[in-house]
Amino acid sequence: MGGDGKGVGAIVKRIAFKMKLKPGHVEEYKRRHDNIWPELVDEIRRDGTSDFSIFLDEETLTLFACQKVSDGSDPVAHAAKEVSIQWRDYMADILEVHPDNTAKCVPLLEMFHLE
Repeated sequence: MGGDGKGVGAIVKRIAFKMKLKPGHVEEYKRRHDNIWPELVDEIRRDGTSDFSIFLDEETLTLFACQKVSDGSDPVAHAAKEVSIQWRDYMADILEVHPDNTAKCVPLLEMFHLE
C-alpha cells in the first residue's frame, strides 16, 4: 500500500456486488471471515482494495459487498494469485460458485452516495 493509504493508484472508486450464501452456513461464513488469513488481507490491500465490507440479508441469504478500489487495481490479476485461489476453494462449500470455485458475483449499480 502506498503512503496515501489508498493502495496502488491515486483515484479511488467504490464498487459493490452481491453473492449468495448456501442455506445453513451463516455462522460458518461469519466464523471464516472473523479468522480471515492475514496473507489474504495483505494481498487484498496490495492490490488496491480498502474499506471492504460484506453485509448479509438473512431473509434471502444474499451477501452484499462494497469496497473501495484504487484506479490501478486489477481484479483479474488478484484472482490469479495463489492465496486468492486457496480462499476461493476454502469458501466454495458455503457459497454459490462457478465450476472454478469463483463466487457467482453480480455487480451492483450505485444509485446514491452521501459522504
